[in-house]
Amino acid sequence: MNKSYEVEYCNLELRFERRQIQNLIRDLIQEGYSLYWSETEGQFLVSIRTGRKLVKLHFQRMKNRYKIVGDYVIKDEKLSELLEKLINDTRGHAVVKRIKDRQIVIENIMFGEIIRLVEVSGMEHRIIYQKKPFVTIEEMIKAFQSKRAEERAAVLRYELDYELSVLHEALEAKDEETVTLSKERLTALRSEMLQLEL
Repeated sequence: MNKSYEVEYCNLELRFERRQIQNLIRDLIQEGYSLYWSETEGQFLVSIRTGRKLVKLHFQRMKNRYKIVGDYVIKDEKLSELLEKLINDTRGHAVVKRIKDRQIVIENIMFGEIIRLVEVSGMEHRIIYQKKPFVTIEEMIKAFQSKRAEERAAVLRYELDYELSVLHEALEAKDEETVTLSKERLTALRSEMLQLEL
């Protein structure tokens, strides 16, 4: 094993079901790690012995799920592989700093996928990989300048007023079929208004 191997996990945002924590414990035991775990009402704690060091993974309870909390420095390659598999499997978020032979590689992970990879050597850093965003800045500016939503909002208000008057007349005439159809149209209009945030 490389003595200078070190991985730091920061800003971890991983959510688990109890079964996934049990699978992690099973995998750790199969890899030969000495470990113990404890559970309270608010958290699940897994303590893993790696050589002389004890790594404690804190899982915070959130209703019927768990969330891993804290920053972790791991100097054991197998354990870091298991943790990265966990990040990938749970489609979690993390900043991973790999320190190897005086060189640092920083990975920004979102939804279990690397979105940015930066190599730091001394004072210099270079971006090795950066995932292109789904929405470009130009598209965002275009969307903000668009008047389509405002124009639709004005028409939507007229449609809503008209449909309310149809419903009122149908209620007075005791026309159940028209009342039902009108209520369905009003529900659809309301949904569209919520989407436009009116």
